[in-house]
Amino acid sequence: MASASPAKAIDRKDLTGPALRTFFCIAEAWKLKEQDQIRLLGLDSRSTLQAWKRGAVAAISKDALERISYVLGIYKGLHILVPETADQWVHKPNKASIFAGRSALDRMSSGNVADLYVVRQYIDAQRG
Repeated sequence: MASASPAKAIDRKDLTGPALRTFFCIAEAWKLKEQDQIRLLGLDSRSTLQAWKRGAVAAISKDALERISYVLGIYKGLHILVPETADQWVHKPNKASIFAGRSALDRMSSGNVADLYVVRQYIDAQRG
């Protein structure tokens, strides 16, 4: 009796292209400045961002994948919650306590992955 072969684990190399393409599509939809993209991805230089945009990277870090995952979740959640204004929502001042009158983008652009997590949790909580 032949045993089923275990499914190949998806590694970062396999995820890098789709993750970056998705991130840059969201960045375009949100009209993000380069500096915002750099901060959201946790990068330290514009040249790295440019290389990633050209696809000149074999595999992005686990941290960058986590960040992109949060951004994707935020994007998806917003399009469910407020489909008409989802892409503008990240730029608008917000009275919720976690934003303290600033925009979600301000919170997400702090450079800390934890801030992306907090915004994602907020969006998910709003969805119920």
